[in-house]
Amino acid sequence: MAKDTKRLIEGIDRARDGAWDEAHAIAQSLEGDPHADWLHAILHKIEGDEANSRYWYRRTNQNFEAFPDAKAELEALKAALTY
Repeated sequence: MAKDTKRLIEGIDRARDGAWDEAHAIAQSLEGDPHADWLHAILHKIEGDEANSRYWYRRTNQNFEAFPDAKAELEALKAALTY
């Protein structure tokens, strides 16, 4: 597993555990990677900052409305990274 993939999984796990700031720092550190940008989008969705979240979704091939439940979306992102 690539180093960046491990960091992204760590970010997902941090987000799932409620450590938003730590997860956000990981997403920011990997900006430009489509999966990191997707994590960034989910984090701003969790935060309630829809405009910022939508900005990050535009940088991915994902859609803001596709997952009304952010925790389920985190699991989908993790699955995309591990399969």
